[in-house]
Amino acid sequence: MVVDPAYAPDELVEIAGADGMRLTGALATHYHPDHIGGSMMGHTIAGIEALLEVEGMKVHVQEDEAEWVRKVTNVSAGDLEIHGAGDTVTVGEIDIELVHTPGHTPGSQCFLVEGMLVAGDTLFLDGCGRTDLPGSDVEQMYDSLQRLAALPDDTVLFPGHKYSIASSSTIGSVKEANYVYKPSSKEQWLTMFGQA
Repeated sequence: MVVDPAYAPDELVEIAGADGMRLTGALATHYHPDHIGGSMMGHTIAGIEALLEVEGMKVHVQEDEAEWVRKVTNVSAGDLEIHGAGDTVTVGEIDIELVHTPGHTPGSQCFLVEGMLVAGDTLFLDGCGRTDLPGSDVEQMYDSLQRLAALPDDTVLFPGHKYSIASSSTIGSVKEANYVYKPSSKEQWLTMFGQA
């Protein structure tokens, strides 16, 4: 299983093959082309559409994100495996919990597996995903960040972009250092965005 296969889908297939593996599916954190490929705002990036041609697999998306994924990538509804909050995808003997985290996009989701969280653009080590793009919502982002803050402090966070020196950290450390956890209420959070 591959997460957010944008930019070089053929290389991902080759890398898996070199390790004696075959890709059986893709997990999509959200619909933006820098994560799953497609066209938006005048830019086109290779991604799931090309990957599906090579491997013929399913792309696992959150139900609130499916329409956005189809519009941006031109894949068909039949190419998508639609999930609700809290669903589990099993790869071999590994269970991956799908955590719905709207805010950056309506169907943003994170992947929780064995004490590790792949967070896409919901949460970075410093900051969080933008809330000024189509489908984003400042209030939902606050709620999603609180949902992630409730995970055990030793959960290891892997964000979708490396906007900091480190590439991962624990949720406990992120809660202490990241400005998104400084507001003590939703009202304070909304004030940061000029919405109170």
